[in-house]
Amino acid sequence: MNDSKAPTKDPVCGMTVDEATALQAERDGTTFYFCCEHCRTKFLSEVPSAKKDGGCCGGKGKAVSKEAHDHSKKPSCCGGHDQATVKPSSASKYYCPMCPGVASEKPGDCPKCGMALERNPSWVAPKAGKTLYTCPMHPEVQQDHPGECPKCGMALEPMNTNADVGDEEENTELNDMTRRFWIGAVLTLPVFLLAMAHMIPALGRQAWVAGDVSRWIQFGLTTPVVWWAGWPFFKRGWRSILSMNLNMFTLIAIGVGAAYVFSAVAILLPDLFPHSMRHGGKVGVYFEAAGMVTVLVLLGQVLELRARSRTGSAIKALLNLAPPTARLIGEGGDKEVPLGQVKAGDKLRVVPGDKVPVDGEVVEGHSSVEESMITGEPLPAEKSVGDKVTGGTVNGTGSFIMQAERVGDDTLLGQIVSMVAEAQRSRAPIQGLADKVAAIFVPTVLAVSLITFVVWMWVGPEPRIAHAIINAVAVLIIACPCALGLATPMSIMVGVGRGAQLGVLVKNAEALERLEKVTTLVVDKTGTLTEGKPKLVDVLSGDGFDAKEFLSLAASLEQNSEHPLAAAIVLGAKDQSLTLDEVKDFRSVTAGGVAGNVKGRVVMVGKPDFLRDEKVTDLESLEAMAVKLQEDGKTAMFVAVDGKPAGILAVADPIKATTAEAIKDLHELGLELVMLTGDNRRTAAAVAKQLGLDSVEAEIEPAGKVAHIKKLQAEGKHVAMAGDGINDAPALSEAEVGIAMGTGTDVAMHSAGITLVKGDLRGIAQAIRLSRATMSNIRQNLVFAFLYNALGIPIAAGVLYPFFGLLLSPIIAGAAMSLSSVSVISNALRLRNMKL
Repeated sequence: MNDSKAPTKDPVCGMTVDEATALQAERDGTTFYFCCEHCRTKFLSEVPSAKKDGGCCGGKGKAVSKEAHDHSKKPSCCGGHDQATVKPSSASKYYCPMCPGVASEKPGDCPKCGMALERNPSWVAPKAGKTLYTCPMHPEVQQDHPGECPKCGMALEPMNTNADVGDEEENTELNDMTRRFWIGAVLTLPVFLLAMAHMIPALGRQAWVAGDVSRWIQFGLTTPVVWWAGWPFFKRGWRSILSMNLNMFTLIAIGVGAAYVFSAVAILLPDLFPHSMRHGGKVGVYFEAAGMVTVLVLLGQVLELRARSRTGSAIKALLNLAPPTARLIGEGGDKEVPLGQVKAGDKLRVVPGDKVPVDGEVVEGHSSVEESMITGEPLPAEKSVGDKVTGGTVNGTGSFIMQAERVGDDTLLGQIVSMVAEAQRSRAPIQGLADKVAAIFVPTVLAVSLITFVVWMWVGPEPRIAHAIINAVAVLIIACPCALGLATPMSIMVGVGRGAQLGVLVKNAEALERLEKVTTLVVDKTGTLTEGKPKLVDVLSGDGFDAKEFLSLAASLEQNSEHPLAAAIVLGAKDQSLTLDEVKDFRSVTAGGVAGNVKGRVVMVGKPDFLRDEKVTDLESLEAMAVKLQEDGKTAMFVAVDGKPAGILAVADPIKATTAEAIKDLHELGLELVMLTGDNRRTAAAVAKQLGLDSVEAEIEPAGKVAHIKKLQAEGKHVAMAGDGINDAPALSEAEVGIAMGTGTDVAMHSAGITLVKGDLRGIAQAIRLSRATMSNIRQNLVFAFLYNALGIPIAAGVLYPFFGLLLSPIIAGAAMSLSSVSVISNALRLRNMKL
């Protein structure tokens, strides 16, 4: 088997399998391989039916890692569960057969039980231009059209990372609520004035104001307010009762409906009420309460929808980095096409000033491209044939032709947008507390409202039934489960978006929450603290030799070598615009050095022992110079010309210009900094001393990094790991939070919870500040939501009446309820302008 071939995976559970021993099945001319008979049977059946497995769990109901899975040691990876398979909705591409509500657009593991998500056989790909919608409070709810969440009643939001979602489609809900609010407000204002006429001298003296005319006007104006402007609330409230997902709209519908129906019956059928309920010969009406509460809730919805639309600004800003069109080169010449029509392999022309449309490779021409969105560097990078270019970067003054390699969501920009969108919809562990409270909140409020009604009917002053209804309605109206439900997801959405603007990509909310608690940061050296590329840093010439001359000779010789340090010498010479000459009689000695003839002179570059073997003497003075270089973590290479010592070339992996500042920031944040590296002890110690790191472990293997992280965790420390290489992936996974440098490998980024797009270590300090600010914001929101409901509901029930004679009008309760949600959202939005 070809070693370069990608590992074969079971299409059902995602495990890596051996084709030689695995079970097989063929479909559409393609052979698929399976870890066990159950997975093969499930694949062939296409539509899941009864399922008894819990994924690769050994039949014990607990997920285990795929690496630990071994059929020879376990009775079965697919048995031991008597649980019916969850039937997936057609909206999600992947789902968990064991956990209701777990759905995803990408393959992966179930966050609840750990088993691999399975492809949904009933999933239908959305049509081109179609947008999927989800609920910000219940991300498992997904559909391909706007609407309301069946669980909480909130308007669904677009979840696709798609720039084609127009403002008109996005603002449908906002426009509808705004129209209902203004019409409702215009109709309700006269009702409110008539109800409060006794407090307005000029109006209160009019005889008709206290008569039937006023009551019928209030009835006529309030009816469309309640049953048209407030219709969405009744619809959502009724749906919540049918589905038994009681929510804020359940309370609003019951409260407003009770106030309106009582008042309407009082006008239409007044004889149904006993004489004791009549004040001045008439039964009291509460149309102003029903109308004002409806209008105030509408106002709250409008403010909430406007605020929530701003949380998507980070994703929109990222999407706007990509151009809407591309210049496709065809047989008939160039043609401008929508970006969505570009396919891998297409030839595209990029003219001066244009944005690069997709990821690809330059095949003709050259230019300079401004790549600050990726690298953070303001200076343009030169691009010529064979160089890679990234979609969303800006072309300079040149023109070139490129071949598209990655398009759509596969581009670097697409992957960043997808990661940000998915992280914004993820749930932080702290949200579990709010979820538990919210689950019992509405039934509790309904019970409190009923108790309020009974108590006021039993011991309240006359008119008892009026007091009972008003206070029971006030309890229903003031309660706000949305403030609890929004406390965490709003802060997460805004915080993740703010991080994306700064180049800090958060994989999920859990990583953001864990990062706040980190006390120790473990860092790799190469590519994290340093640039990751050897560079010529010192040219020290011996007696009788010119530095540029002997560098030119050494670089000419090294251009024939394949050693990584040789490339650094050649590049260093080119940076100084030195001419490289042809080499004759080139030879290389393993672990020694290289030698050859350059311009008629015998040149040797290598270790001192190699030069001595070549009969070069008097190396003592150069060796003395090399000691200081080596103490500074540099690699010294000795150069001899015509049998005489010519000088030393020192090569090092330079520390990034921003690393020292980043280390200072991290120390100020109270973090302990530990460097784990596979490099030699002397170099590692030199770097650690220069940067002021707290401790260093050198010459350590990838497995050793994992062991050291476990050791730190056993000491009670909360550990984050920052790295960029494939060898860092196990340690990134083991740490409580893995931080990958965006300039590193895909493996490292997939293993990490946080990715720094620009590969700048200062981003870690920004990420920690972001985490701390976001978690603080969440706690503020939760405290506010708990206190608001804990204080508001008893006051609405009338507990202050015996002491202060204070009763809370349903109008005031409605205003307070609307403002509570808006306050939580406004507090979350403060993160958008936070300095990090």
